[in-house]
Amino acid sequence: MIEFRCAGPDDGDVLGEIHAAAWERAYAPFFEPEFAARAVRSRRTRWHERVAQGTGTILLAALDGRPLALSVFLPSPARPGFAEIGSFYNHPDGWGCGVAGALMTETLRCIQDEGFDRAHLWTLRDTAQSRRFYAKCGFAETGAARTFDFGDGNPLGQVEYARPC
Repeated sequence: MIEFRCAGPDDGDVLGEIHAAAWERAYAPFFEPEFAARAVRSRRTRWHERVAQGTGTILLAALDGRPLALSVFLPSPARPGFAEIGSFYNHPDGWGCGVAGALMTETLRCIQDEGFDRAHLWTLRDTAQSRRFYAKCGFAETGAARTFDFGDGNPLGQVEYARPC
């Protein structure tokens, strides 16, 4: 059974574990090993502050009581009238079990409930798995691209996806 809830002040550790495990599996291969290890450690600890700041809506999806996926959305700073999904991570233990797709459906429902009729997000150009997932969820490439520096001084290409809610 998949259950959803908004993350609260006590969820920093579980959010950090989901983010770190997913990021390590999907993104660490793009970086030097030392930088990747520091980035994974950082992702384990940054969520307490992020929850406390209250910026955006943070949703958690749990499968049979175990939180496995998270999403964060907020009004888009770049696209008026859109919500931006700024983070969407699924713990590798949950890959292929449907929790990510269910969380995306719930995220889009919440976005619509907050008055938005469109959503967009950015993902790394070279992560085929995430791009297939977003396409499967009804997102389409907009044609927009940018680079993003994760802090190692080597910006990586990102592509934008969007869809109606």
